[in-house]
Amino acid sequence: MGAYGPRRRRASLRWKIAALATATACLVAAAVGVLVHLWTAQDIRERAEREAFNGVYSAMDVYRRTGTLSGGAELDPDDLPAALRRPADAERHTAVDETVDGNSGPTVWAAQRTGGPGSPVLAVQVNINPELHNLRRLDLTVAVASLVALAAAVPLSAYGAGLLARRLRAVSETAGRISAGDLDARTGPVKGGDEVAEIAATVDLMADSLSRRLRTERRFTADVAHELRTPVGGLLAAADLLPPGETEDLLRARVRDLRGLVEDLLEISRLDAGAERPVRARVPLGAVVAEAVARTGLPTEVTVTGPGGVDGEIVETDPRRLERIVGNLVVNAHRHGGTPVRVTVGGRTVVVRDHGPGYPEQLLRDGPRRFHTGAEERGTGHGLGLTIALGQAAVLGAELRLENAGDGGAVATLTLPA
Repeated sequence: MGAYGPRRRRASLRWKIAALATATACLVAAAVGVLVHLWTAQDIRERAEREAFNGVYSAMDVYRRTGTLSGGAELDPDDLPAALRRPADAERHTAVDETVDGNSGPTVWAAQRTGGPGSPVLAVQVNINPELHNLRRLDLTVAVASLVALAAAVPLSAYGAGLLARRLRAVSETAGRISAGDLDARTGPVKGGDEVAEIAATVDLMADSLSRRLRTERRFTADVAHELRTPVGGLLAAADLLPPGETEDLLRARVRDLRGLVEDLLEISRLDAGAERPVRARVPLGAVVAEAVARTGLPTEVTVTGPGGVDGEIVETDPRRLERIVGNLVVNAHRHGGTPVRVTVGGRTVVVRDHGPGYPEQLLRDGPRRFHTGAEERGTGHGLGLTIALGQAAVLGAELRLENAGDGGAVATLTLPA
């Protein structure tokens, strides 16, 4: 569990970019190597064909003038390719013999009939094995150069991708801090003037806008609560002047509810502003929880287990805030859940469970919303009890988990820090 929520296992963008750059470099190197090989092999054959063609031309000229063979020319050689043994015309023709015999490799032949039909064929052979050997050396040189280039490109691409990943991670951490409630978190100026800098600037602008809106709402809530406090107090005092009766009881109950709502709004405004500070003391957890449950006046079963006996384990916490959390959870269980409601204290953990319809899925997914109880079957109320409980738990550094039991009912688990 990270500081701003669970950290997901992620494949680093740095290595993804490095792998992509490496794959691209491999493809480029392979493509260049193949193109160089094909182009060079074609050039070798074309040069050999021209050499053989010109050799036949020169040898034929000498043969016709002197009747002798020159320039390595032969008449009807035994290894002449079949396509050149009996050409249909007196023109010069070329062919490639791919036969490898001993140290000799592929050869290029050029041939021409010396006279009319039935006359011998004069042929010239050009061995291209040395050129092909040089081609193989060129292929090896290209392969080695490509490997050297890759060895240099991979670290450079990983370094460049690391710079990008660090910049993006800084923006992500800022967004996480804002999501966790740190409205003053900012990425600040990001060098580069590229898309990452634009994203960082957008996140900062979003944080500024969100901060302004939330602070406006908090000021409004606090101002409304403060302004209502005085008239509500006057209403409560005026209700005391009414003659005893059903009307007086009903009015007094409504005024008390209104005063409770105003006090809750003031408490939420202080929690939102981060103005709450715990006053810690060493107290028996079981005794504090039992006292908080008793103050609600609601029939609730309290069970204390573990060390410390009926008073429970000694913990260092703010007892007033702890009572506030437990009281809100018990009242919420009775108001929106179903009986029996049981509170279990064990070690540093307090579990409040009811046997009603359970928490709505939206509440479990998104957390409690103010002035929203989540579902009609959960009953009525202004929806501030769980919000205050979560806020006070955060002040204490405690963890408050809301979940539904497998056999029905809502379960709230408060775990105090060690």
